[in-house]
Amino acid sequence: MRGVPLRKGRFFRMILGVDPGSSVTGYGIVGLQRKDLVLIDYGVIKTKHPDLSEKLKEVFDGLTKIIKKFHPDEFAIEEAFYSKNARAALVMGEVRGVAILAAVKSNLSVAEYSPKEIKSAVVGSGNASKVQVQYMVKNLLRLKKVPTPTDASDALAVALCHHQKINTQRRIF
Repeated sequence: MRGVPLRKGRFFRMILGVDPGSSVTGYGIVGLQRKDLVLIDYGVIKTKHPDLSEKLKEVFDGLTKIIKKFHPDEFAIEEAFYSKNARAALVMGEVRGVAILAAVKSNLSVAEYSPKEIKSAVVGSGNASKVQVQYMVKNLLRLKKVPTPTDASDALAVALCHHQKINTQRRIF
């Protein structure tokens, strides 16, 4: 665990953000403590099998394990991006599907955000680079180092985006 020690009831809300990938799926968990966002944990689920069905099982099992360990309150995932490679887009959709299934089976609501929405929420520009996203994640969570690999920092960005959207909705209503 890279964040603060967990104690039951310590956080008002925990958000699990996911950056889906068939070989590497990033995850990041942030918690709201009083009015501060704090890092709970982040990392990646690396799939080992060449067979897609086994990769999907590894992603599902990995996320289910993370959900059981941390008990997040909310789940946010990056939407599928459009690719010139139809096969890659299809596989990404399948990975997203098993990630969403892991959340739904754990009774978590699911929020989905486009890459542009995530970058805009975290950096202020929907065209931000991965380096800019990493830098802002580091600053927003007051970390000493940039979170790596980029799959994990992207997942933290998804969680931060969701936090921002929820706070904005609460202010409006």
